[in-house]
Amino acid sequence: MPKSGITFQVEDDLDFSLEKETKVINWIKKIIKQEGKTAGTISYLFCSDDYLLKINKQFLKHNFYTDIITFDYSEKNKIEGEIFISIDRVKENAITFKQPFQKELMRTIIHGVLHLCGYADKKPAEEKQMREKENQALVLLG
Repeated sequence: MPKSGITFQVEDDLDFSLEKETKVINWIKKIIKQEGKTAGTISYLFCSDDYLLKINKQFLKHNFYTDIITFDYSEKNKIEGEIFISIDRVKENAITFKQPFQKELMRTIIHGVLHLCGYADKKPAEEKQMREKENQALVLLG
């Protein structure tokens, strides 16, 4: 993991770049602060479906595609972790949910942060709360 801060990397074979990186970093920090926590080291890696599938199999023993995997290294109120996002899956989800790609990407980015802040999404009530938090965060992004 990088020394500190919020960083974005792209898998070598992937043709992708994050727009307005500084704005996104400030937005993430704002959401973390709203949750009463502080931002530590958060590393994002944007990757392909196949890349994320390998991680899913290796670390979580899941044999299916997913849009995001979050590894939480937070301690107390200091939010830290590694967040892997499949750009392939985000593109497909944007089509499925009839959303612009950029909005779906931002939803996925903040979804990982919300996991690091302690929110889950396995049960229906948790998923509902997660969606509400995502929507609130998207409004703040503008």
